[in-house]
Amino acid sequence: MKLVFPNGEHATVLLSMGVNRIGSDPEGAVVLALPGIEHRHFEIHVTSTGANLQKPEGSGPVTVNGKPVNELIALRTGDLVGFGPVTVKFVASEPARASSGAAGGVLPASVVAAAQAMALDGDTGATRVRAAPPKFVLRGVSGTTFGKMYGVPGPMTIGRSAECDISIPVDEISRRHALVKPNAQGLLVEDLGSSNGTYINNKRVQTGQLLPGDELRLDQVRLILVAPGMEIQQVQQKTAPAARSPAAAGVPGWVKVTAGGVIAGSLALIAWLVLGR
Repeated sequence: MKLVFPNGEHATVLLSMGVNRIGSDPEGAVVLALPGIEHRHFEIHVTSTGANLQKPEGSGPVTVNGKPVNELIALRTGDLVGFGPVTVKFVASEPARASSGAAGGVLPASVVAAAQAMALDGDTGATRVRAAPPKFVLRGVSGTTFGKMYGVPGPMTIGRSAECDISIPVDEISRRHALVKPNAQGLLVEDLGSSNGTYINNKRVQTGQLLPGDELRLDQVRLILVAPGMEIQQVQQKTAPAARSPAAAGVPGWVKVTAGGVIAGSLALIAWLVLGR
């Protein structure tokens, strides 16, 4: 992915995975010290699934294809991004150029025939690079999302709109409900002005940290954050409601009923009922 400057304000920029900052900041990916350009005018978040444009706090006005941008938006190849006096073209990919042969730039007939044969077989001759698996995954545990897995390789929007990175077509979820961003601990969650709220472990948040095993709830849609190597049992224990105490249940204190010892507790209770009479 890259940014092309048709009017020559800057050389073509290859975008890196992660956050690419554009503005007058000398540490940014694109540095333009021009009138009307803020220190951090906007950011482009690149993931394995695409690129999103976001305006950080204190940013300047930005348009995409002539329309003002006020929130996170997915970029498509050919989009024109306007900021200050500059217009830049976002290019996701471009066709590979044909290589010329050693003798007068003409490929041997055998090479051309082989390439045509591979094309007919659906083989371009290139080795596909396997994408790295996402570090964190959201697993649906309710309703229509139950059992579904949503990888989160980078900043992703969640909502009922088909344009969201994670689209959940449920009426109680806002069109753009929440934004999740991976960090070292898990996912940073930001509510995007939803009507019915965003919750982490049943606590409503505007922004919050989601750790592996935590529950993210969007109205009644529930998702659990899972990290590679994390046992499903750990997730279930972290999100399960607390068990009633032995005293509250009328069971002697020496009969310990725990999440991991239900069978042992049941046998002990039976023994007490039989031998205690």
